[in-house]
Amino acid sequence: MAASDTGSNSPHLDDGEQRQAAQHSSPRALVIHEVIREEGETAMERTTAALAMSALAAGLSMGFSFLTQAVIESSLPDTPWRHLIASFGYTVGFVIVILGQQQLFTESTLSAVLPVLTRRDFGTVLKTARLWAIVLTANIVGTFIFAAMLLIPGIFEKSVVEALAHVAAQPFAGTFVVTVVRAVFAGWLIALMVWLLPSARSARLVTILLITYVVAISKLSHIIAGSVEASYGVMYGAATMRDYFGSFFGPTLLGNMIGGISLVAIINHGSIAAEIREIGQ
Repeated sequence: MAASDTGSNSPHLDDGEQRQAAQHSSPRALVIHEVIREEGETAMERTTAALAMSALAAGLSMGFSFLTQAVIESSLPDTPWRHLIASFGYTVGFVIVILGQQQLFTESTLSAVLPVLTRRDFGTVLKTARLWAIVLTANIVGTFIFAAMLLIPGIFEKSVVEALAHVAAQPFAGTFVVTVVRAVFAGWLIALMVWLLPSARSARLVTILLITYVVAISKLSHIIAGSVEASYGVMYGAATMRDYFGSFFGPTLLGNMIGGISLVAIINHGSIAAEIREIGQ
C-alpha cells in the first residue's frame, strides 16, 4: 500500500499519525519496479571506465566469499553439518558488493532488463548489451586476480589451502544440465533479492544474508562467486580452462540469465505492466 493510500484510507487518523503510518507501509510493486528501473538506467549512462572499475571491484570483493567459506571450513571437523556453518562465509562477498554499490552482473539481469521491458526500443537494448559486456568482463577479471592472489605461497596455513582446493571443486561437480538448473535457481534468488531490497529498509543486511545463504547451502551456481572458485581450481591445477568454460562458465551464465530475466524481470514486470500503461495514457 502506498503512502497516499494509507492516508486516504485512514480518516480516523490525524495528519501526524497518517504520516507515521505511511512511513511503515510497504511500497507498491510499481514503486519497487521504478526504483530498480531507475537504478538500471543510471548504470547504463555511466562511462565505460566507471562501469569497468566498479565491476572490477565487485569481482575482487566476491573473492571474499570463497576465502571466508574456506577459512571457516578449515576450522571445522569433517562432519555432515560442516557445510551448513561454512556457508555463512559465502555471504560475505555479496554483503560487500551490494552495500558498497559495486556493479555485479547478476543484479543487472533484473535492473538492466526492466528499462528494456518498459521502453521497448533498440537503443535501450544496445545500452543493456553494453552494460552486460563491460560488467561481466570486469567481474570475471576481478575473480581471476583474486584467485591468483590466493596462490601466493605462505599466506595461508596448510589447512586453509586444502579447504580452498576442496571448495574450488564445487563449480565442476555437476553435468552441463545440472549446472544450468542450479544456476537458474541462483539467478532467480539473486534477482529476487534485488527486487526485495527497496522495501527491506533496515533489514537490507538480513535480506542479503538470508538469500545468499540459501544459494550457498543449496550449492547453487553463481557466475561471479563461482568464478573465483573455478579460476582458483584452474590455477591450482585441478581443472583446465576448457573445464572452466565448458563445465562452469557456459552453463552457469546461461542459467543465471534465465533465472534472473525470465523468472523475475519478465514476470514481475508483467504483474504491473497494466499499471504502467494506465499511467502513460
